[in-house]
Amino acid sequence: MAKGFYISKNMGLAGLLIGAVAVVIIIALAAVYDKEKTKNQNKPVDGVAMLTTASPTTSSTLSTPKDPWEHYRLPDSLSPVSYNITLWPRLVVNASTGLYIFTGQSAVVFQCKKDTDLIVIHCNKLNLTLLNGHHARLTGLDGATAPTVKTSWLQVKTEYLVIQLNGKLTAGKSYRLSTDFQGELADDLKGFYRSEYTEDGGKKVVATSQMQATFARKAFPCFDEPAMKAVFHITLIHQRGTVALSNGRDVDGTEVTMTRFEPTKRMSTYLLAFIVSDFDHITGSIENNNVRIWARRKAIAEGHGNYALNVTGPMLKFFQRYYNASYPLSKSDQIALPDFNAGAMENWGLITYRETALLYDPAISSVGNKERVLTVVAHELAHMWFGNLVTLRWWNDLWLNEGFASYVEYLGADYAEPTWNIKEQTILNDVHKVFAVDALASSHPLSRKEEEVNQPDEISEMFNTISYSKVLYVLEHLLQQGFLCSRTSPTSYLNEFAFNNTVYSDLWDHLQKAVLTTPGMSLPHTVHDIMNRWILQMGFPVVTIDTATGHITQKHFLLDPDSVVDRPSPYNYTWLVPIKWMKGGVEREQHWLLQETGISNATGSEWVLANLNVSGYYRVNYDMDNWERLLNQLTTDHTVIPLINRAQIVDDAFNLIIYYQVPSVLILYITRYLSQERDYIPWESALRNLNYYILMFDRGQAYGVLQGYLKMQITPLFEYFRTITVDWTRVPTGHNDQYNQINAISFACRMGVERCRVLTSDWFREWMLNPDHNPIHPNLKTTVYCNAIAAGGVAEWDFAWQMFKNATVATEAAKLRSSLACTKVPWLLNRYLDYSLDPAKIRKQDCTSTINYIAGNVVGMPLAWDFIRARWNYIYTEYGGGSFSFSNLINGVTRRFSTEFELKQLKQFKEDNARVGFGSGTLALEQAIERTTANIKWVAENQEHVMKWLRNNEKVILL
Repeated sequence: MAKGFYISKNMGLAGLLIGAVAVVIIIALAAVYDKEKTKNQNKPVDGVAMLTTASPTTSSTLSTPKDPWEHYRLPDSLSPVSYNITLWPRLVVNASTGLYIFTGQSAVVFQCKKDTDLIVIHCNKLNLTLLNGHHARLTGLDGATAPTVKTSWLQVKTEYLVIQLNGKLTAGKSYRLSTDFQGELADDLKGFYRSEYTEDGGKKVVATSQMQATFARKAFPCFDEPAMKAVFHITLIHQRGTVALSNGRDVDGTEVTMTRFEPTKRMSTYLLAFIVSDFDHITGSIENNNVRIWARRKAIAEGHGNYALNVTGPMLKFFQRYYNASYPLSKSDQIALPDFNAGAMENWGLITYRETALLYDPAISSVGNKERVLTVVAHELAHMWFGNLVTLRWWNDLWLNEGFASYVEYLGADYAEPTWNIKEQTILNDVHKVFAVDALASSHPLSRKEEEVNQPDEISEMFNTISYSKVLYVLEHLLQQGFLCSRTSPTSYLNEFAFNNTVYSDLWDHLQKAVLTTPGMSLPHTVHDIMNRWILQMGFPVVTIDTATGHITQKHFLLDPDSVVDRPSPYNYTWLVPIKWMKGGVEREQHWLLQETGISNATGSEWVLANLNVSGYYRVNYDMDNWERLLNQLTTDHTVIPLINRAQIVDDAFNLIIYYQVPSVLILYITRYLSQERDYIPWESALRNLNYYILMFDRGQAYGVLQGYLKMQITPLFEYFRTITVDWTRVPTGHNDQYNQINAISFACRMGVERCRVLTSDWFREWMLNPDHNPIHPNLKTTVYCNAIAAGGVAEWDFAWQMFKNATVATEAAKLRSSLACTKVPWLLNRYLDYSLDPAKIRKQDCTSTINYIAGNVVGMPLAWDFIRARWNYIYTEYGGGSFSFSNLINGVTRRFSTEFELKQLKQFKEDNARVGFGSGTLALEQAIERTTANIKWVAENQEHVMKWLRNNEKVILL
């Protein structure tokens, strides 16, 4: 690959002077970006004519798109080849506008594919400068004659700059479109935006970017679709004392005010990144490629980037071997940003992260913080090949990028930290999580129809659990012999489509080749036949086994079996299901299930266990006799059943209760064995499922008896960890044991174990007496903070708030921010809700999660619901559009809803705000209504049965 070129310092300074003069001219001509959205009115602003808001020849009120600029997809008449972009972000407020701004120039070279007299290019919230009386300048290349511009306008709804020409562009010819522009360097976390932080007693500003999925158009005019790949030549102008970063290496290593970068590889606009800051970095290398971790100077000086650097090298080596392809670029930068809406973004060669996802302080951060850094870095590095080198053609196939990266992140993380057994956690972090969404009638297939995913909000909705997590188990366990154990298929797929785009069927072709060329590999159907059933229809099956006869059937699993599935399925909601199973503790041969199949029947005390080691994406139900035999085995010796399957049994049984397949008290019978369980994976599965009971009952009379029973079940685990840690003075050695210690303390306190309440309150009080010395182990901080604040009052809350304001490490601030929502004092929670919308107190990136934390508190839930209803218009405008976290807000605030009154409120909320809209939360609102309906039915049918069982099994114990 090209290594770039270099210029001398003198040449760089000369270029700086030329660039500075050019930009001064831009500034003189540039329009002021009007934050009140009057910027597109057809009137002079500071002497510059502005773009009109709609075509002069069409009405903006047409309901059916007719003209090309009314469609959200670009016409297929033009294809970009390269861009030459110069940007100058100002890190100080513009005196005349009172805004932070950036100015820029862009020249895009494109090829005409079909004769046309129209140029349609994305442009959003940019003020374009007049060039020779027009908003862009068109030049013909290689002898082509460019027609003159007739008129141009901004189509606001579809985010286009539209240029009508006096003549036609000629197919096969190339042209250059040049624009000068100005935009606001806003704090909205989209496009080219502003991040702020305080260090050394003063405020500092970073100019940074987030282009995925549709925000590159907010930084410069561009063909902003993933298939519109091009080569980018980036130049950043910046003040002395700051450093500029982009996707490629800079071509002059000296600190000058103009930094040019080597041309990128052919890539999509959403993977671009450019940053200006005064950050520092640490450096490593991997096979002649520089690897750098960037962050605030204080964070780098204190070593918070060291862990990320230490694991990046090994994981890059692993992925190069796994893909059998070298790292495609000349360097790898990773940077931690104070303000960043996503967790991380895989920009090619310049990966951006939240600070909590890249920085690790061993003195303050927990084992969970460390694991998050490991897995997020692994996920983003995996994208350098799968997603960046080979990219989806359109966002309806988002799983092609995210699903595969989500799978191999566990491989890379396991390679870097082999003692953590991190692959065991896929059942918790991915399978169970995606089951909860994919069981809804409002779910969607992994690959949707292209026409269903057009508008920016519809694209944002695709960034969900299904796209990220579902394909893990579908791919790994259905085709593990032929694809994921064979390196030929990913290598051939990457080689054939390098620097280009694909659709899902391209991947199936290469999987099929791997099957045909792998000795001993066979499948009952073609890869296309097997995989299309999982990709092109939503949901998953419940496999039912009658162990008396060996008869096996499947049926579409729905959270509410009475719900109506409006989406037709090309396969009538049947799947090709791999059945791995054991009988009496002995593994048996694998079966494939389509309509019906059979296994040998069980006799006597033999129990059958299917989906061995959770080897398929489905739930399992049995006849009641087999359920009883499994329960008996768990009670007598649970270790005979594989660890992951113990978690599976709990999760399947719980959800089958909701599905009305088994008696509602089955899950409670299963939880009896938990008093003997010491492993994290089954306990975590049980606690997540029992949390549903808590959410449904913690506002009613059933909660008291439920809490008493669960208090009895958690006490042995609490005492176990008290013993092995020598009265909480040591840390468990095992990675998962550290997680389970957290569970033991957290749940014991939640269920009212008095010794737990005293323990956490004493630790917190000790810290309050000496704020400079925190005695609480990093692993236990979140649960100790939360329970001490919940048990305390104003003094505890105010202390935690002060510690939050003083925190200089993002992970510590995050722990305090979540724990502040645990108070039981309503006026404190209301005050905290007000704080959540004040960026001076809570960063915009943290607004929605803060409200969700409050809603997670039984006292705070109705307060949070009232809060977002009263302020919906403001929240939607300031935080909603295009935000991936916006759907989480609706899901989080409504997860306790289980009454007819709440369902009525939810539907009224939808109706009242139809005009405002819900943006990327539109589907989440429909799912909230569906879940609430299912919750109402479940509570009505199960509450009395659960209370009766609990009373019959209640024991009196002294705690």
